[in-house]
Amino acid sequence: MTTTIPTRTLGTTGPQVSALGLGCMGMSALYGDSDRAESVATVHAALEAGVTLLDTGDFYGMGHNELLVGEALRTAPAALREQARVSVKFGALRGPDGSWLGYDGRPEAVKNFAAYSLQRLGVDHIDVYRLARLDPSVPIEETVGAIAELVEQGYVRHIGLSEVGADTVRRAAATAPIADLQIEYSLISRGIEDRILPATRELGIGITAYGVLSRGLISGHFTADRQLAANDFRALSPRFQGDNLQHNLSLVEALRKIAEEKGVSVAQIAIAWVLSRGDDIVPLVGARSRNRLSEALGALDVTLDAADLAAVEKAVPADAAAGARYPESQMEHLDSER
Repeated sequence: MTTTIPTRTLGTTGPQVSALGLGCMGMSALYGDSDRAESVATVHAALEAGVTLLDTGDFYGMGHNELLVGEALRTAPAALREQARVSVKFGALRGPDGSWLGYDGRPEAVKNFAAYSLQRLGVDHIDVYRLARLDPSVPIEETVGAIAELVEQGYVRHIGLSEVGADTVRRAAATAPIADLQIEYSLISRGIEDRILPATRELGIGITAYGVLSRGLISGHFTADRQLAANDFRALSPRFQGDNLQHNLSLVEALRKIAEEKGVSVAQIAIAWVLSRGDDIVPLVGARSRNRLSEALGALDVTLDAADLAAVEKAVPADAAAGARYPESQMEHLDSER
C-alpha cells in the first residue's frame, strides 16, 4: 500500500482531496450482505492511508450507509476525522421494500434531505452535496439554487452533480459554482468522453468517477460461475448476463495479460487507467474490505506510459463492452445518456 497519497482538486472551486476516494455504497446495499465491523475498519484504514474523500448517499440502505459512515467518523482519531471530506448524494425515493420510486429535486425536498443527512452523519456540514439523478419535473436551476442556499447557510461546502449530460452541466454551472460531476467512467464505460468531459473541462468542473471497476466486472476477481445473491443488483445488470458476461470477461483476460507483464493486478491497471485520464478526475473505489482497499491503493504506484496505454486500449477498446450500464428501467433516469 502506498504511504503517501497524492491529492487532486475537484474543479476550480472544489476541495482538495486524495487522488482516490472511497465509495461506501456497497457497505450497505446492492452488492449482497456486508460485514459492518469490516466496513467500519475499511473506512478507518482508508483514512489512515491518506484517503480523504468518502462518498455516500442518503438512500444507500435507506440511511444505513450514512449511519455507518457517521460511526466510522465518530470512532476515528480526531486528526483523521477532521481531514475527511464527505460527498453525499440525495433525492432517490425508496419504498419500505427497497423499491425505487423516482427522484425529488424540489428545493424544499433538498433542504429536508440535507437535514436528515447531517443528523445521520453526525456532522455540521456536508462537503459536497449532489442530486443523485436529475428530477425531470424540476429545473436543475431550482435544485442547484436550493443547494446554493445551504452553502450560504454553512450546511454545505460545495455543490456537485451526478449523472447529468453536458447541457444540464452548463445550466447548473450558470446558476452556481459546481465543484464536480460524479459519473461512471471506466475502461468499459467511456461515454463521457464525447461531450460531457469536454464540457466539464471547459467549465472548470472536476469528475469523481464511480464504477471504475464496473462493479467488480473488470476487477480480475469476478468469474463466470459466480452465484450472485438475491440482494445483489448485478444479478439484473445487463453486463453480467449470459453471453454479455462471457464477452466482457474475455476483455478482462486480455487486460490480465498486460497486468501480469507489469507485475500488477487487473484491478490496479484498470484504476491506474482512470487515474491517467487527467488530474481533474478522482476515481472512487468501492472497496468493502481492507484487502480490496489495499489492492486499490496500489494503483497509485502504477505508472502507465504511452506504450502501456496503447496496449490497454487495444485490449479493451472504447465501446467494447456488451450490455448497457444499467437495466432499461434505470437507464431511463440517466440524463447523461441522452
